[in-house]
Amino acid sequence: MAEYGNDQKKMKTVKATNVTFQSGHVTRNKRGQVMGKRGGFRGCTVWFTGLSGAGKTTLSFALEEYLVGRGIPAYGLDGDNMRTGLNKNLGFSDDDREENIRRVAEVAKLFADSGVVSLCSFVSPFAKDRQVARELHQAVGLPFFEVFVDTPLEVCEQRDVKGLYKKARAGLIKGFTGIDGRYEKPENPTITVKTANSAVGDCVQQVVSVLQEHGIVPYCLVREPGIVSYATLDQVRELAVPENEVAAVLARTKDMPSVEISELDLQWLQVLSEGWATPLSGFMTEKEYLQCQHFGALYDDGVVNQSIPIVLPVSSADKERVAGCEELCLRYQGRPVGIIKHPEFYNHNKEERCARQFGTITLNHPYIKMIYESGDWLCGGPTLGLERIRWNDGLDQYRLTPVELRAKFREMGADAVFAFQLRNPVHNGHALLMQNTRERLISEGHKKPVLLLHPLGGWTKDDDVPLDTRMKQHHAVLEEGILDPETTVLAIFPSPMMYAGPTEVQWHAKARMSAGANFYIVGRDPAGMPNPDTGKDLYDPTHGRRVLAMAPGLAQLEIVPFQVAAYDKTVNKMALFDPSRKDDFLFISGTKMRSLARSGEDPPEGFMGKKAWQVLCSYYQSLKQ
Repeated sequence: MAEYGNDQKKMKTVKATNVTFQSGHVTRNKRGQVMGKRGGFRGCTVWFTGLSGAGKTTLSFALEEYLVGRGIPAYGLDGDNMRTGLNKNLGFSDDDREENIRRVAEVAKLFADSGVVSLCSFVSPFAKDRQVARELHQAVGLPFFEVFVDTPLEVCEQRDVKGLYKKARAGLIKGFTGIDGRYEKPENPTITVKTANSAVGDCVQQVVSVLQEHGIVPYCLVREPGIVSYATLDQVRELAVPENEVAAVLARTKDMPSVEISELDLQWLQVLSEGWATPLSGFMTEKEYLQCQHFGALYDDGVVNQSIPIVLPVSSADKERVAGCEELCLRYQGRPVGIIKHPEFYNHNKEERCARQFGTITLNHPYIKMIYESGDWLCGGPTLGLERIRWNDGLDQYRLTPVELRAKFREMGADAVFAFQLRNPVHNGHALLMQNTRERLISEGHKKPVLLLHPLGGWTKDDDVPLDTRMKQHHAVLEEGILDPETTVLAIFPSPMMYAGPTEVQWHAKARMSAGANFYIVGRDPAGMPNPDTGKDLYDPTHGRRVLAMAPGLAQLEIVPFQVAAYDKTVNKMALFDPSRKDDFLFISGTKMRSLARSGEDPPEGFMGKKAWQVLCSYYQSLKQ
């Protein structure tokens, strides 16, 4: 790819950050807080190895920019800055190459010991030399990560901006790695990165993910002096056992203490394992639960919006049976589906949870009822899924993960992604909001805005239209051209519905950020429902939009406010409501729509696409039968 193999010399200008260096191998920020190996994060060495032209230095410098831009000290070492100085007396014989790598490793170790992330990009063709570098770090307890930049030789030659491969092919350079010099591929690298068909940013995020998993880099942005920063969610945290370890972990689960989880719990496990709740590392611990319940956010060197608790209730009997275990197996219908490491148990105060989350404790609220019927304890800790969760309902192909959605948007060339959350059928008023949003983004200079039509696919209350019917109806809307199928991605959001109003709508918005959305359309009374005791709205219909505009940790997501659409009788179609001529508009409530569908009557022409309306009619008439 063109972005790899740039021959321009990199200017080593590191932007001023909140990090300075003091004696004693400790890094401190300007407030005097320790950030080095005894606090904040540890220094380490990331060692990029691969053929010349593989993209090692490009990735190293891009990673350096990523880290330094977030207040994390990092420095890139490569052949240009090592062989023109410390190693300028060395050639390219096997002995000199060995000594070159040894010296680089010693320098990298010193950087890492001072709290810096040392980034080394060297061909380093021999496994024994790389092992020496690893052992130098291990001997003093410093983390060492080997990144194999696995790029085919033909791609490296295409990127040959220095003409080295051409000279080697002509016999002008002897012993050139990959031509007449051997390269020993790493047998067990920390991570393998393939740059041939991947963007630099994507490869950087793969390495960042490793650093986050090992506690080197926090999941939130680092705080600048006096400023609380917000997480950008530019890195999705999937929680799944690596594919090559699944068999071994499954074998361990046979003797592992276990608890049986419900279908609702399995849906939340899917949310966690696919990365929708980044940066959570699993079902919430008590500390995370308290932050969520009292502040609506997680705090870890920054602020990440997390308005609703993602917790695992367990019974008192299960808690007593498995307490003290190192690993806990989660089983669904007897099948192992996940594990929790070092599980922590804490009291499930149901009344307080419901009062804070829903603003009511009525047992007639369907999700509150499920909370009160669940276990008296909550279990949290680092959680990993053992398999990709499938529901085998003919809709699994639409259950795209955040990583898959981001890849889809890149493939489409999207320069803006606007998401629409819904749990109801799409009428032409909804479509009008989405059409207007796309036109607005184009007028602002975006070339390819893409709509994420993202119906909720987890648990919903009994009187909601079921997922399979909604998906058929959404397909009909696309088939009729009411929404443009070329610029729309229809996918399923796996979260359960809680009907928690403005509290929940923050979760809906934040989760779409994980999928790469940067614009979010919010409707009237999002995530609301009538009070089951009085029939009145539980939440003010306008508060969802207003709360989203103020919510902590959502600053990077632009909220597209709901515009009221109604049926304009003068033009026989849905249009934006004009209060100055209110008598020209007809508001068709959900109750009225359901009544027409049950009786097989048609709504006013232009209210909903004909095929889409027929899907809805067929469903409601089937209920009568």
